[in-house]
Amino acid sequence: MLNTKEEKAAAVVLVSGGLDSMVVAALAVESGRRLVALTVDYNQRHRIELDAAARIAQHLGAIRHIVLPLDLTRFGGSSLTDNAIAVPKDGLKPGIPSTYVPARNTIFLSLALGLAEATGARDIHIGVNALDYSGYPDCRPDFVAAFETVANLATRAGVEGDRFRIHTPLLHMTKADIATEAARLGIDAGMSWSCYDPQPGDLHCGRCDSCRLRAKGFTEAGLIDPTRYAVRPA
Repeated sequence: MLNTKEEKAAAVVLVSGGLDSMVVAALAVESGRRLVALTVDYNQRHRIELDAAARIAQHLGAIRHIVLPLDLTRFGGSSLTDNAIAVPKDGLKPGIPSTYVPARNTIFLSLALGLAEATGARDIHIGVNALDYSGYPDCRPDFVAAFETVANLATRAGVEGDRFRIHTPLLHMTKADIATEAARLGIDAGMSWSCYDPQPGDLHCGRCDSCRLRAKGFTEAGLIDPTRYAVRPA
């Protein structure tokens, strides 16, 4: 449990290790929040992102960094949690791709909510994005609003009037906006990891949806992309 002073200044931030979560965490710190970083180790295919999350949490001075094991391969249903399902690499297409992990953001936000209530923090930050995203239903504004309602109905703090707030500062940003924000904040985007299918030598594959969106963002922002790709995204 944090002390009273820490509670008031703390924010629980879901830090996956990706570019979006890095920017969200840095924005929380910039706003004066003390960073309580939560990383969920769900036995994802791209486990290298856990190393990125550790780098980011340390760099931003997190007062706590919890890496919580939760083996979602037991559920499967996604190319990120089932090695029998290939990560799509034939370009961005309409619809919900196989990289969607069933109810992932609902699960992650529920864990962040439990941590926030237990520690006394009331602000939860997550890097969901409704514009340059891969069709995930749990990145939409309606979902975020609904979860905040649930958070305040389902918790002791919420029903006693000590309300939780879900912060999604990237919700309406493009990937170019996010890359630009990282530059403005002075954080090295090379610390983050986006690729769904890491290649030997710790290289981004350059062909999955996440690599394509990342590269597109830096290009449209007119910024140098620090990412090391096995194949440069087309």
